[in-house]
Amino acid sequence: PIATRWTLPRLRMDQLLNLGWKFLLPISLGNLLLTTSFQLFSLFMITLSHANRLPVTIQYPYEKLITAERFRGRIHFEFDKCIACEVCVRVCPIDLPVVDWKLETDIRKKRLLNYSIDFGICIFCGNCVEYCPTNCLSMTEEYELSTYDRHELNYNQIALGRLPISVIDDYTIRTILNSPQIKNK
Repeated sequence: PIATRWTLPRLRMDQLLNLGWKFLLPISLGNLLLTTSFQLFSLFMITLSHANRLPVTIQYPYEKLITAERFRGRIHFEFDKCIACEVCVRVCPIDLPVVDWKLETDIRKKRLLNYSIDFGICIFCGNCVEYCPTNCLSMTEEYELSTYDRHELNYNQIALGRLPISVIDDYTIRTILNSPQIKNK
């Protein structure tokens, strides 16, 4: 213990405070200003790198993006192909498709009477399309299903059989082949 007391410098309280206020505090403030200015400069450089990009927003009713190849839009139904097997109802996570059929006793086959899907409840998982044995269901690129009345989202076999106009074939809409972010790369 005596050896350590001889080796450490002896400072009075006023000398210790003088060291803290006049030497250590300016160094810590300088370090704080230096790191803050470096962070602000790096963030400003990120902002400048985004400044020369094309805008991501499109003018929606007049311009539309072409949907991806495996886009899951409104379901298209072909009444003539359906055999009323109800596989679509069994694989649906919410038991959504409503299939009404009647058993023809003379030929011992089911005859489809009505088929409907409520798109207000549908989660567009695509299980019904994937597991349909006759491929009477398919996904379209139609995504504009909004209405003022939720009962209009319940599509019967006539509404489901209607094919939507392709975005590419609609002459009133300017299609955008790629998103603006892809063009920049």
